[in-house]
Amino acid sequence: MVASACNLSTREGEGTEYPGGDGIYRTKSSTRNHTTLVEFILLGFSDVPNLQRLLFGVFLIIYIIILIGNSLIIIITKVDPSLQIPMYFFLGNFSFLEICYVSVTVPRLLQDLYRQDRNISFLACATQMYFFLVLGATECFILTAMAYDRYVAICNPLLYPLIMNSSLCTQLAASCWTSGVPVHIGFTYFIFSLPFCGSNQLNHFFCDIPAVLTLACGDTFIIEMLIYVIALLVVTIPFLMILGSYVKIVLTVLKLPSAIGRAKSFSTCSSHLMVVAIFFGSGIITYLRPKSSHSARTDKFLSLLYTIVTPMFNPLIYCLRNKDVMVALKKFLLKWIAL
Repeated sequence: MVASACNLSTREGEGTEYPGGDGIYRTKSSTRNHTTLVEFILLGFSDVPNLQRLLFGVFLIIYIIILIGNSLIIIITKVDPSLQIPMYFFLGNFSFLEICYVSVTVPRLLQDLYRQDRNISFLACATQMYFFLVLGATECFILTAMAYDRYVAICNPLLYPLIMNSSLCTQLAASCWTSGVPVHIGFTYFIFSLPFCGSNQLNHFFCDIPAVLTLACGDTFIIEMLIYVIALLVVTIPFLMILGSYVKIVLTVLKLPSAIGRAKSFSTCSSHLMVVAIFFGSGIITYLRPKSSHSARTDKFLSLLYTIVTPMFNPLIYCLRNKDVMVALKKFLLKWIAL
């Protein structure tokens, strides 16, 4: 299986293709003392062969739940008049983002589990990593924008309509969607410019940074420093901004004279805080912990949290903990059933 899955390119004037003793075909270069791989094999969950069909069924059901749940939120935030406020504008953007985010990794995972064809070319791997990173950065920024919206609504309620006007909301959303694009184009290019040699077996279910870097045979120090810098800009700073917003929100809410008012204010923020804790927590542990503490099993588990589990629970968290969304959802479903 490995022999047939491992294809290697032969560049004109650089070398010839030859079979290695382990059955993997490689390109021998006259100018470089290493071999060059042009395909990876995503091992995914191949270490549990008896559970392949079960995992396929579980992940397929989760993917369908994510698509349906987030699509319903997008629809009701667009059609229900009571939800035409900035809070739900960002929630609609967030739900659309979640659909895009899981669609980068889950369809490929389902294909690997069903067909057992785990080959992925360098181009496909780089493309998957790029969109995963861009959409992950977008999620960090949108969660930050949502926290800012709650901060203004609770700490400056009289100025809220003036500050969070439609123009600012549109600009914030556009910035969230586009800010990570140029950075991650260059970052992905640098990663896949590294020489890859030896094994082409990627011990992950998608092309994540730590898994890909373990196969690089060149010096990865600069890339590792870039990871920390980008993680600082994309993950740590937004997380600290969210934390700062909620510290001010809590201090403001505690000053409210009415217990009912305090409970209502906290309820509008609790769902967002739960999503932030799961997404940022798993992301920070994955990308900012020391390289020596990385393990394939732990990385795969953490990746499942922020690529599949969090997007699945987001619609449930925002619907079940938000009365306005629940009322709008019931109205929409009753109207749709009546048709």
